[in-house]
Formats: sequence, structure tokens, C-alpha cells
Amino acid sequence: MSTIAAISTPVSSGGISVIRISGEDAFLIAKKIFTPITSENVESMAGYTCAYGKVVFNNDEIDDAVLTVFRAPKSYTGENVVEISCHGGIYVTNRILRAIISSGAVPAAPGEFTKRAFLNGKMTLTQAEAVMDIISAQGETAHKCSVAMHEGALFRRIKSVSDRMVKILGELAAWVDYPDEDIADVDENSLLVDLSNILSELKKISSTYDSGRILREGIETAIVGRPNVGKSTLMNLLSGYERSIVTEVAGTTRDVIEESVRLGDVVLRLCDTAGIRNTSDTVEEMGVNLAYKRLDRAELVLAVFDYSQELKHEDFLLTEKLSGKNVIAVINKSDKDQLLDIDFINEHYPENVLISAKEGNGIETLREKILKVFRASDIDSSAGIIANERQKRCIDMSISSLKDAVLALSQSETLDAVTVLVDEAESFLLELTGEKITEAVVDEVFSHFCVGK
Repeated sequence: MSTIAAISTPVSSGGISVIRISGEDAFLIAKKIFTPITSENVESMAGYTCAYGKVVFNNDEIDDAVLTVFRAPKSYTGENVVEISCHGGIYVTNRILRAIISSGAVPAAPGEFTKRAFLNGKMTLTQAEAVMDIISAQGETAHKCSVAMHEGALFRRIKSVSDRMVKILGELAAWVDYPDEDIADVDENSLLVDLSNILSELKKISSTYDSGRILREGIETAIVGRPNVGKSTLMNLLSGYERSIVTEVAGTTRDVIEESVRLGDVVLRLCDTAGIRNTSDTVEEMGVNLAYKRLDRAELVLAVFDYSQELKHEDFLLTEKLSGKNVIAVINKSDKDQLLDIDFINEHYPENVLISAKEGNGIETLREKILKVFRASDIDSSAGIIANERQKRCIDMSISSLKDAVLALSQSETLDAVTVLVDEAESFLLELTGEKITEAVVDEVFSHFCVGK
């Protein structure tokens, strides 16, 4: 394979930048552009050692830098690797990279360093995928889950299930392929129990996807209610700054306004919607229709009510619309006299909180309610949870094949048919771990990585 190079730190001004080179010619290329202040040259340096020197190209001194050597196979990629740490200016960093490429390296594709680590057996595919999850983690639990994944938690969990299926397949193959040998008949009842237990375990693993997705992507949250109940004030309070325009005029918010807010380990992808009401204003009506669409797809709804006013037709209409969704009723304007029917709210919204968005009262209680609804603190970060759609698909396809195998066995189909289905289920697990995977799938996985990682 060619020798690749890329900037591994963000391309922005900072204290230092790191340019990484990986491949058979990494030391030779580095020698062409780096001169240590000692008499030693790059090619003779031992692994895990550093040298201070000058980056020089075409007799032009670019920067002073520190060069670190990692010798194959004891490197991130399993290849010869050189990392050059220079001053963190955008111009100087790019100029050093150009010098490296002019000296024989080729630009690395997105995720190519980690892809080579996978191809060279330095990590499993699920561990490789965890690299980007560690980088993008937005909270402590998300970070712990990603670290556990990188340390092989999901791989071990899947491998345990896979090994049980391989054992079953071995017994079935022996019985089918060697009918004349003294091999005990397959106990179909025991086989049914074993396959059912494996199916149950895969379903448990599949169920972790929602927790992982929430930690990784956040919760799509819609703030809804009729006009002037305080939706925009609540949005601004949760965001920490004036994100939505707040006035006494009903219908001020015409569009969907979005912001991401972190509450502990959970990120809310908030959207402040137009007040829900019947209106003759064409633009406002479009905003109301958008509000309904966002409400339909929201994973959490903050339904805002006015403590100082009686319930209106729009409030009852909203309550019907919210049936079956994750909803917290936010009763705003608690600093005013009560006219709201609290009994109705308690009956239809078991999770509710009394606040004054204007005064900032009750917001901490609202945060606690949100965390309670999604129980982020209950996630076992060390158990190995599904991290992405690819893994989820592999698990679900394996479950589907196993369900068919259990059905075939219970309906007294031939063991040949059962064997084919179990083998199919096993193949999907091997695809998940990367033990049996196509080049196209590998390319797709690493295309989502940043350049330099």
C-alpha cells in the first residue's frame, strides 16, 4: 500500500498541529523534510522515540518541530508511522503537509489511518467505529460507552453469541455430513431451547440501540403550545441566551427555531415552534403546520401551558394530538395567579412541572424530569451497546434469520433447512464484527471518519 499523510489535529490556529505519516516509506519521506538537531537521522531512530529539529524543504526552513517514530507493527496502524508536531498555524501546518506529499506520500482518505489499523488486525471493526464515537462524545456516559466499545465490549458480547451458534452449526454439520458415523441424533427440543435463548440475547443487544442513539445524537425535542404561553422564553432559558424572539404579540414565532442544549449526559435538539391555533395569516398558518410536523416526529415534547389562564380549545386539541408520546407538561407563569385546571393537567400529563420561565424558577426540576423520562443514568456503559445503524441492521437481520430457524424447527422442517438459517444468522454477526465483510462495507464505514483519523 502507498504511504499516506494527513493533518490529524483540527485545521485551525492553536498551540500545536500534528501531521501523521503511515506506510512503508514513512521514515524515508520524513528524512527528506526533517533534520534532527542531533547527528542521528530519522531512519535510524528507535520506535517510541522523539527528536527535535527543523522541517526543511527545497532549502527553505519551514518550522521547528518534534518528530515521533512508531515502528511496525507497534503503531496505531500496524505500519511504520511518523508524527510531526509543529506550531499550530494553519499556513505552516498545510505547508508541511504539502512538503510531505511532494516527498512521496499521498493524501489520506477519510478514516484511512483507522481503516489500515483494522485491516492490519490492530482492532476489530466495532472497535474502529468506536474511535469516532469517542471523538464526538458529548457527555460522560456517551464517552464511557464509546471507550468500552473501543476496548471490545460489544465485540465480546457478540462473539459470545456467535460462538454458541458456531457450536450448534458444528453439531448439525457433523450429524448431517456423517450419517454413517456413531454420532448421536440431534435433540430437537434442546436445539429449540438453545436457539430461543440465543434469540433472546440478540433481542437484548438490539434493544440497546435507542440508548446509544440518544447518547450519540441527542433527543429531538419539540416545544409546543398555543401562542403566548411562554414557549420562546423557555427556549431561551434552556439555551442560555436569546435564541427566540419574545414579545406580547401572539404569533411572533412563525418558523421552527432550533438549538442543541446539553442536560447532564443528554443532549436536547430543541425546536421552538409556532403557537398552535387557527389563524387567517398565511405565513403563520405555514408555521403552525410545521409545528405539527415537528411534533409528530419528536421523541420528547415539552407541552407548555399558561398557569394564569383557563384551558382553551387549542390546549384540548394539543392534548389529543400528544396521546402516546413522551410528554412533559410545562406549566409556565407560576409567578401569576392560578386559573389553569391543574386536575386536568395531572390526569393527562403524569409528568409535569410548574415553572416561571420569566423568573427562572423550576428549570432545574424540569431538567430532572427530562433525565428521568429517558433514564440516561441507568445505561450500563460497560455492557456493550449498539453504536450505529450498520450494527443495528446486522443484529436485526441475524434475529430475523434465527426467528425463521426457530419457526422451521417448531414446524418439524428438515434440519438442513434449520442449518441454512442458523448459518445465515451467524454470517450477519460476522459482518457486524468485521470478521466476514466486503470491501464495499469497509469503505462505507470509514468514509464517515474525519481525515487524519
